[in-house]
Parts: sequence; C-alpha cells; structure tokens
Amino acid sequence: MIFMLAGTSDARNLALELQSAGHQVTATVVTDSAATSLTEVGLSHLVGRLTADEMATILTQQGYQLVVDASHPFAEEASKNAMAAAEQAGVPYIRYERAHEHYAHPLITVVKDYEEAAYLAAEKRGVIMLTTGSKTLATFTKVLQGLENTRVIARMLPRLDNMEKCEALGVAQRDIVAIQGPFSKELNEALFRQYDVTLMITKESGKVGSVDEKLEAALACGIETILIARPNIQYGQQYSTFEGVLQAVHNTL
Repeated sequence: MIFMLAGTSDARNLALELQSAGHQVTATVVTDSAATSLTEVGLSHLVGRLTADEMATILTQQGYQLVVDASHPFAEEASKNAMAAAEQAGVPYIRYERAHEHYAHPLITVVKDYEEAAYLAAEKRGVIMLTTGSKTLATFTKVLQGLENTRVIARMLPRLDNMEKCEALGVAQRDIVAIQGPFSKELNEALFRQYDVTLMITKESGKVGSVDEKLEAALACGIETILIARPNIQYGQQYSTFEGVLQAVHNTL
C-alpha cells in the first residue's frame, strides 16, 4: 500500500501509473477541486492538510508500506511533514520532483525566496503581476502596497477564500485576476498587455507548472521577471521521472 502526496496533474498521472503497475494507492490532496480530479479517474484519496503526527498515525494504523511525495515543488511544509511522518512510522520515503529548469536572460532575475522577490520588486516598482498564488500574497502586499508608482495585480485561482484574503489584505477588485490555468503563451501575453505589466513575479515550478509559457510571454512583451527558486530541501531518495519512481517502488515493495 502506497500513501501518496498529490494535488497536481503530474502527481495524479503518476498515481495512475503506480495503480496500473498493480500497487494500491491512496492520494492525499488539499482542495476539493483536486479531489474531484482524482475521483474522475478512479483514484482513492483523502482531502485536507495533515500534520506530520496525523500522517504518521494514518501510515501506522492503516498499514501503509511506502510514502511517495509528489507534492508541488513549493509545497515545502507538506514535504517536510511527509518525511517526518515516514520516519516516525518507519516506512520508506520516495520523492518525485519535477525536473529543474535553468533560465538565463537579462530580463530574468532569480531570487531565493518570496521575501527577496518582494523587496526586489519594491526597488523596481511599476505594474507588478504576481503569479505566485494566494498563499504568500501577504508577503508581497506588506512590502508593496502604498508604494509610489506601484500597482500590484494578483493572479490566482477563483476561490472564495482567495477573494476573502484579497479583501482582508486590501487588494482592490480591479487588481485581481481570478482565473484557473493552464495558460498558453498567448493568454499570458494578452493579460500582460491588458494590464500594462512592467514586472512579473513567478516561481520555478517546472514545465508542468507552465512557467515556460509565462516566461516566454513576458520576454515577448519585454517585461522583467523575478523568478523564485525552489526551496532547498534534501529529500534523500529523489527522482524526476515516472520511470525512476516506478523502479524505486518496485525495488522497495
């Protein structure tokens, strides 16, 4: 039995591959929309955030033999909880991590975290489009709101809790782009031009995370980009291909 941290499209596809290979998989996701996508393809799942202790209890009580962490590259807390839970429960841990992409261009500046991105954006100012999601919105509004010659456009999923967060943080309705991807290069370009964006902030989420389409669109428009590097986590047994994970699972179980 495999306990799998999922929630992304590639994680869902990996879970299906593992299931097709004869493994019993339970995927855990955070949102109802992610759960719906798993239901549609017939994958067993749990919904909700789990602490390390809660996860360890599930692993132990239900007899899971392996943890496969295919969470988002920026889901740092989830991965740390999964590693701690696996150690606590005495089961192996395998990490599937999307392949890293390397970008070098005069208009792209790579920074180590959200805080560095916010302060660099404060130096540049202009019309700033955030494509980093709602979770760290407060990090940017704290630094950028109220700055002269600065407008922050927040692009995020069209969820009620996201809109409530924007209201609580003082983000005006006219500065919210509530939309769900995936986004083509052309749609990104259209949004950048519609809002006269001069600076885009995004994360190095990999090709599956559609970062290429954002960067290509920004470069086509001559827009500067701040690219947030992935968290530096030592996962141990880590693979960037489905084949690598499947072989590791085969060798473990």
